[in-house]
Amino acid sequence: MIFGKEIQFQTKGFSDIVNISDQVRDIRNESGITNGIISISVIGSTASVTTIEYEPSLVEDMQELLEKLASVNMVSRHSKTWGDDNGFSHLRASLMGPSITVPINKSKMVLGTWQQIIVIDHDNRPRNRKIFVQIVGD
Repeated sequence: MIFGKEIQFQTKGFSDIVNISDQVRDIRNESGITNGIISISVIGSTASVTTIEYEPSLVEDMQELLEKLASVNMVSRHSKTWGDDNGFSHLRASLMGPSITVPINKSKMVLGTWQQIIVIDHDNRPRNRKIFVQIVGD
């Protein structure tokens, strides 16, 4: 069986981190799939999906690390070419990746106790983000 659904929400940009674990869990419940895999993918080239312990200090640590890796103040060829000053956001998103896959076993996503699914919007402005969740299993 294959089941898919889109999640949409507003972000603030500049590596705004949003916990989507509950929405993904709700989609898993709606699907009725008890064993398989769930793929969570961001639609767009300036955001990423990963897991983290979603707590305020670690969220700040992640944002600080991303700033060190690809600063909002960096001069990029992309920004010079397109004039949108968001070359850093494309680089951050590429380094982190657009999707993750999580196993489903006995109707539950296989995640650690403190492991949440997050979307990071790296762009330099607020965005309406779309995430596609697809589940394959039985």
